Amino acid sequence: MLYLASQSPRRRELLELIGQRYELVHVDVPELRGVGESPQDYVSRVARDKARAGLAAVPADSDAVVLGADTEVVLDGDVFGKPADADDAAAMLRRLSGRVHRVLSAVWCVSAAREEPRFSDTEVSFAALTTAQLDDYLASDEWRGKAGAYAIQGRAAAFVPHLSGSYSGVMGLPLFETAELLVRFGVRT
Repeated sequence: MLYLASQSPRRRELLELIGQRYELVHVDVPELRGVGESPQDYVSRVARDKARAGLAAVPADSDAVVLGADTEVVLDGDVFGKPADADDAAAMLRRLSGRVHRVLSAVWCVSAAREEPRFSDTEVSFAALTTAQLDDYLASDEWRGKAGAYAIQGRAAAFVPHLSGSYSGVMGLPLFETAELLVRFGVRT
C-alpha cells in the first residue's frame, strides 16, 4: 500500500495523473534549512523526514510504502521557500525576474525494510517582469503556499520562456523519477 506524506494538492493531482492509488497520511515536518546545509541536502532531508514521519504514522504493515517529497526554488545559493506574505512574494519574484534559477525536487520512498531517493534538478528561465505583471500576479493570490512564490502550472506559465528538466518536478513531484522509484518498491497502480 502506498501512502503519500504530503498535504500538497499538486502532488495528489500528479500521482493521480499517472493513475497511482494512494492514501494520504498527515505529517508535520519542520522545513528549516540548517546552517551550512546545501540546497540539495536540505531538499533531500526534508523529503526523507516527511516519508519517515509518514511511516511512523501508518499502521504497522509490512507492505506500507510512504512517499515523501520536497521542492524548492534556488537562486544564488538561496532557497526560496513559501512566502510569508505578499511583500515576501514580491521580493522573491523581483529576484527571479529576468534570471535563470533552479528548482530542486527530492522524492523518497520509505518502507519498514528500506529507504531510497530520487532527485530532479530543473533550470527555469524567468522573463523580466513588468510592474503591472508583478502586481497582477500578486493580486491573483496564486503565489500563496508556493515555493518561490509561483505556480508554473498556473498564471506564472506566462513568465517562463524556457525550462530544462522536469516540468512536473517544478510543480512539486517529478513524475518520471517518482514512477521509477515506485516500481523499485513494487508499488503498482
